[in-house]
Amino acid sequence: MRLRLPRGNAKDSRNGLGYGLAAMLGLLLAGCAPFSQAPPAEGSGARPPFHTASDVPCGNVGAGSSYVVFGHRYYVLESATGYDERGIASWYGRNFHGRTTSSGQPYDMYANTAASKVLPLCTWVKVTNLENGKHVIVQINDRGPFVANRIIDLSYAAAQSIGMMRKGTALVNVRALAGPSSAPPRDIEKIGEETPTPKLGHGARIYLQLGAFVHHENAERLRAKLVLQQLGRVRIDTARVDGQLFYRVQFGPYATVDEIDALTRELDRLGYHETEVVIE
Repeated sequence: MRLRLPRGNAKDSRNGLGYGLAAMLGLLLAGCAPFSQAPPAEGSGARPPFHTASDVPCGNVGAGSSYVVFGHRYYVLESATGYDERGIASWYGRNFHGRTTSSGQPYDMYANTAASKVLPLCTWVKVTNLENGKHVIVQINDRGPFVANRIIDLSYAAAQSIGMMRKGTALVNVRALAGPSSAPPRDIEKIGEETPTPKLGHGARIYLQLGAFVHHENAERLRAKLVLQQLGRVRIDTARVDGQLFYRVQFGPYATVDEIDALTRELDRLGYHETEVVIE
């Protein structure tokens, strides 16, 4: 698991991706739904969910580069190898059906696809709902969701298959299975089954992280400042990554995504724009 460190907001212009204007519009429109979309009406004649993606090849554009959306710079990973993250998933549906995604494919709400801010396009990942253990294998073919503290935006089909339609969000584990490719590797289902992700064995404990520091005094300085603002319980947790000890400043624990979202909005109002969700 990677340790997510605090990042700064960037106000500079977009560069380095080589997207045309049409692709940029597709990125903004197709992958940034802040709210869940309504499912299709019953009896509409829509195809059943869970088929593979479009005949249009998935275009892996911008790996290892960066882009700016709504004044924030996002950095695309050079490789998906070793990506294994917990966080909050959302989903998007018919309001975006048919629109061009960042990979060049039309968004198909009935295909098992997803949007990520940082994974290389066309990567295949396993998404597991930590609350019920259900999982789905999807291809990342879009950018988003551009909403605070969401790590993946699932298609309608994928969201339905892991049982998150009622809540609209889910606590998930996202694990990369295979690198960018237009078609799924032959043994992708077998690979997914060989990488089990257990569901949470207890009620979810969700923390909102504001920073990770090498020096304890820096973490304590931020914690003391937050305590004075009386926004909630603040703790300093530790994590060791590649032999380096980090001190993480976190609010929590909380039990629901709604609580996390409310706190995120309040922190953003106070000028704390960089937060990360930690699920234990």
